[in-house]
Amino acid sequence: MISDFLRNKISRHFSGQKEIVFDNSIPSRESLAQKFEDIPELGIYLHVPFCNQICPYCPYNKEIYEPTACQSYKKAVLKEIDSYVPIVSGKPVTSFYIGGGTPTTMLGKGLEEIINHIYNHFNMKCYVHMESHPNHLTPENLDAIEAMGVKYLSMGVEALQDRHLRSIERPYTVAEVKKSVEKAVGRSFECVNMDYMFDLPGQTAEEVEQAAHDMVKLGVHQVATYPLFRFPYTRWSMVTNHHRYALATMFRRRKLLKILEDVFYDSGFERSSVWAFTKKGTDKYCSVTVPLYVGLGASGSSYLRDIFYVNTFSVDEYIKAINAGKSPIALSIDLSEEMQMSGWLYWRIYETQFRKSDFEKRFNTGFGRKFGKFINLMSGLGYLSNGSDHIRLTDRGTYWIHAFEDFFSIDYINKLWGTAKVDPWPERVVL
Repeated sequence: MISDFLRNKISRHFSGQKEIVFDNSIPSRESLAQKFEDIPELGIYLHVPFCNQICPYCPYNKEIYEPTACQSYKKAVLKEIDSYVPIVSGKPVTSFYIGGGTPTTMLGKGLEEIINHIYNHFNMKCYVHMESHPNHLTPENLDAIEAMGVKYLSMGVEALQDRHLRSIERPYTVAEVKKSVEKAVGRSFECVNMDYMFDLPGQTAEEVEQAAHDMVKLGVHQVATYPLFRFPYTRWSMVTNHHRYALATMFRRRKLLKILEDVFYDSGFERSSVWAFTKKGTDKYCSVTVPLYVGLGASGSSYLRDIFYVNTFSVDEYIKAINAGKSPIALSIDLSEEMQMSGWLYWRIYETQFRKSDFEKRFNTGFGRKFGKFINLMSGLGYLSNGSDHIRLTDRGTYWIHAFEDFFSIDYINKLWGTAKVDPWPERVVL
């Protein structure tokens, strides 16, 4: 296909690789220990793979919550934490994110124990950022969440019209979810984030604008807005026929995002990533905020400069491997310096602004020498401002450059996650 040919040619230009290959080569503990020696600080990601129901559009690794599996999973995660303690060697942990699945399915069922174990065994220099489900945010659960040290809380609200909540199978009404949001906002969290999806089937511009005004009125500190992406291995993709890269789709999404930008900017928010808007003066809610991190749990992924590796997606296989004293890592890839540079630029673009000097400090080479032509082109198109050190994307550039990145990343996710969800121990995945 033409799209595959273009993807391969452009990927080779930026990464220097003919193809990007994950295989089942498992790094030894000794090699990982050596890699940690060169890391000044790190982040931790914890994956909770349980949900009370499976949403049809969700691409993430999850399964229906079951008490016995939950308890076995907790014990396995504690053992995986213990395996990292000697090799992390007291490095400061400056970012801790808990995602899923639905992390709040494990409230009172082992999540508190896992968090305490992490804080007791690592050099923690941060609070917790955690995802949650609106239906779980009872006063008692909010007490428990605050007691665990969660200061940054996200809720997967997704829509604010009942007809859209029904179409994406969310188990609450607008009136019910607004009450949950108000309960959370009234607590002591540093940042309460709402996830909101746009470009839903039949969704109008007026509905998007109304939802944006409602989110502002609810008093949340941040809103993470994102279009409905369709991944081939999800149930949603199986029942809809839609080409995600069609130009009409891309322009429609830009129009809807512009509506959200206007409402949030007028209400005292600023852009904090491609899709997120945060109240000025608020510390943003986000996933792992440092470039290097360790992933715990089934499907947890880790990035340590020149290696990226992923745990098996299967909860059962993850538990079996840990209990047998084996590594839960299913796939890994060694990263050339050129691949590391491209990955660095990808995530800085996602954050919408960065400093060239940070790149030069990380890679000991000039930013302009590596990416000067690309940055000059984007600047000429009005997609970014190119200062002596600071680069900031414009709103137009934020959308279109990231749409260009999605041309690669969504295809890569489809291949990697799609394979890993079917085969717990793949031999090889070529992106």
